[in-house]
This record gives sequence, structure tokens and C-alpha cells, in this order.
Amino acid sequence: MRALAGEPVWPPPLWVMRQAGRYLPEYRALRAEVPDLLTLFTTPDLATEITLQPIRRFGFDAAILFSDILILPWALGHPLRFAEGPVLPKLSDPASLATLDLNRMRERVEPVIETVRRVRARLDAKTALIGFAGAPFTVACYMVEGGGSADFASARLMAHAKPALFSKLVSLLTQATIAFLTQQLEAGADAVMLFDSWAGVLPPSLFGAHVIESSRRITESLKARFPHARVIGFPRLAGLMFPAYAAKTSVDAAGMDTSVDPAVARRLVPEGVALQGNLDPQALVAGGMALESETRAILTAMRGHPFVFNLGHGIVPHTPVDHVCALVQMVRNA
Repeated sequence: MRALAGEPVWPPPLWVMRQAGRYLPEYRALRAEVPDLLTLFTTPDLATEITLQPIRRFGFDAAILFSDILILPWALGHPLRFAEGPVLPKLSDPASLATLDLNRMRERVEPVIETVRRVRARLDAKTALIGFAGAPFTVACYMVEGGGSADFASARLMAHAKPALFSKLVSLLTQATIAFLTQQLEAGADAVMLFDSWAGVLPPSLFGAHVIESSRRITESLKARFPHARVIGFPRLAGLMFPAYAAKTSVDAAGMDTSVDPAVARRLVPEGVALQGNLDPQALVAGGMALESETRAILTAMRGHPFVFNLGHGIVPHTPVDHVCALVQMVRNA
């Protein structure tokens, strides 16, 4: 929390995206008993256990809620199931948009909020709890596409061809995200993170309206109500738009994806904005000299700047647990 407040803490705090999940044997054992992901996300006993598993094993400086960015559209009444990936009905017209109901959301997300309460009660006071949501643009991408995609062409087409409809969807998701993250902060989250995993598929002409503006509205609304809460934004693939995102959204920290040069990002973000990232998850899989050299390069670039060590994207399922232990030791001994 000190790092997110703009203090250059050293050694830097450490957690990794998707740390509660498929690379851990204890998670795999639990998942074998409960194969349905939606059940895992919405059963507080199970979600609490999964959230705490990496804290017990590695002692990370933050726990992140075990959930999914598509819980929000599900809570709004948009059906969701998981097969090889998420599957949703394609939202393509005003009638589809009209089925989304903000009024029902609070009740439907209550199991997730209960998980936040339980995790906070069981965490050591020195371990931060990060809540999260998908950023409106990225969530809209999945809803329009009906699932995952390499380039979210349908969502981009709607943004160009039906701008009023797409803007209404993003606006509604912005309102819902504010409400959802407010509930998480009320329940005990110390910080919240906005995952804009597909921000970089937009051209600059639309990035401002659908990525920067929606994130700014969310961040400023949360800070008005919770002055001590911190917001981390992760505009993955933003490229040259990354500095504008850091400057204009009011986030406390900007998450760097794998492609970002930390030394350059440090020079371009406003003073006081922390950075988070950005080890390549495949370097963590490789281990050895690759892991050591990449980790040390990031630490060297970030020393003296408010910084949270993390990956540049989520940890992958085949990551050796021993390599995560080695990473923790390297960062702690920096």
C-alpha cells in the first residue's frame, strides 16, 4: 500500500497476476472435486481457500480475490458458462442491451463480496487484499464477441459502425463496475485493479473514450468515496498510449505488460504514479539464468521509483512452483 501511495519501497512488494490458480497443485486438487468454474467463483468457502493458497505457500505481499472479469456481466443478467473458455450470448442490438439490469447486480455478486470479507478477516494485517473487475471496454469485448478472440473484431466493428450502442454498453458497464468495486472496498479490499486486457486492440481515436474515460470515471468515483483506497490500472497492449493512460485516468499505479520497457515507462509516467510489472511469464517458466537476468533488469530499472513487482501477464499453468519460490527470493533479496 505504501508503494501504491507513491513511496519507492525497497525491496519492492511482490505478487503475481493469476497467482491463485492452475499452476498450484493444491488448486488442481480442489478443482478436480469442483470442476465448474462458476461454482468456484460464487462459493465463498471455496473462493476464500483458493485466494489464500498462494499466500500460505509464498508469502506474497498481496492476495488478489479469486474471481473472474466476467462475473460482472453474469451478475447483470447476461448468461455465462465456461467450456474451454468463457461462453456468452452475443450482445448485438439495443434489445440485448436492455436485458442488463443494474438493480439485480448487488444481490448476485453477494457471494463474491462475502469472499472478500472472509479473506480480509483471515489475512495478516501486513498483507494487502486486492479486489478487481474487468475494465468496461474489455468486458464489452467479450459480451459482443460471445467469448474470447484473437482480435475482438466484432467489438471493434460495433465501436465504429454502431458507436451509440457501443458507448451505451461501455457506459452501463462503467456504472456497474463502480458499484461492484465499491462493494469490494466496503467489504475490506485495500486496493482494486482494473483489468483492461484488450485495451490495445483499439485505435487511438477510440482509446480515449472507451479506455481512458471509463477508467477515469471509475477511479475518480471510488476515490471520492474511499480516499485511502488505491486503484491499479492494467491497459494491456496500450503501447504508445500507456503514458496517456497513466496521466489521465487518476490511477495510483499503472500495470506494465510484457512489451513495456520499464526504464522508458518510468520516464514517461507522471511523478507519483507507481508502476507494476512486468516479468515475462515465460521467463518464469524457463527459470535459471533467463529468470534471473530478466528479474534483475526490471529491478535495476525500477529502483528508486514507486513499484510493485509482478508479471507482464498472468502466470501460466505449467509454471514450476520452484521457479516462483526462486522469484520471491530474488525480489526479497534485491
